[in-house]
Amino acid sequence: MSNRLNTLQNKPLRERVVETLRDAILTGELKPGEALVETDLAAQLGISRAPLREALQQLSAEGLIETIAYHGSRVKELTRKDVEELYSLRTMYETFAARRIIQNGSADAAKRLHDIYEQMLDASNAGDIRLLNMIDRSFHDAIIELSDHSLLRFSWSHVSLRVRQVMALSNRRMTSMNIIAQNHLRIAEAIASGDVDLSVRLLEEHIASAGDLIASQWDKRSTDQTPS
Repeated sequence: MSNRLNTLQNKPLRERVVETLRDAILTGELKPGEALVETDLAAQLGISRAPLREALQQLSAEGLIETIAYHGSRVKELTRKDVEELYSLRTMYETFAARRIIQNGSADAAKRLHDIYEQMLDASNAGDIRLLNMIDRSFHDAIIELSDHSLLRFSWSHVSLRVRQVMALSNRRMTSMNIIAQNHLRIAEAIASGDVDLSVRLLEEHIASAGDLIASQWDKRSTDQTPS
C-alpha cells in the first residue's frame, strides 16, 4: 500500500490521521472490504499505534470502517443493497433540490453549476481523477446547497460521505473522464433553462447509471465465484 496515503499536514496528530485515512477511503484508494493492518498503517504514517487506534474509532463512528471479531479493522463493505438504498435516497434529494432551484430562480445557480463543470473539464483534460472526484462532489453538493432548504442540507450531510465514496468508486470505473464532466454539463444546462422535467430526468439517469456501475461489481463477483 506504498504511497497511497496523503502526507500528514500540520494539524493535531489525531485529526491529521483521521483526515488522511478518511480521504483515502472516500477517494477509493482504500477500497470497501480492504483490511486495515495497524502495524502497517502506523509504520507508513510514522506514528505510534495509539493515535491510529483513536482515528480508527472515529472512522468507525462515521460508518466508514468496521471491526470484525478476531480479524481487526477493515474499510466497511458496500453491499449491492447499500448502494441501491443510498442512490435511491440520493435521487430523491437531488431531484427535489433541482425543483427548488428552478422554482426559486435558477440564473445564479446555473452559473455556479456551469463554473463547476468548467473546473471538472479542466481536471479531466489534465487527467487528474483525484481532483475530478473532488469537483464532482462539489457539483452535487452545490445542487443541495442551492436549493435553499436547510433541513435538506442537514439530511444530506448524514449521507454525503458514503455518496462521495461511491461516486469516487464509480468514476474509477468510467472509461473516459471527459464523459464524466460532460454528463454534468447537460444537468447544468437543463437547470439553467428552467426545464424541471428534463432536469429531473437527467439527474435520475445520471445517478442511476453511477449506481448501476457500482452495483454491477457484485454481479460480476457472484459470477466469478460460481463454479463453471
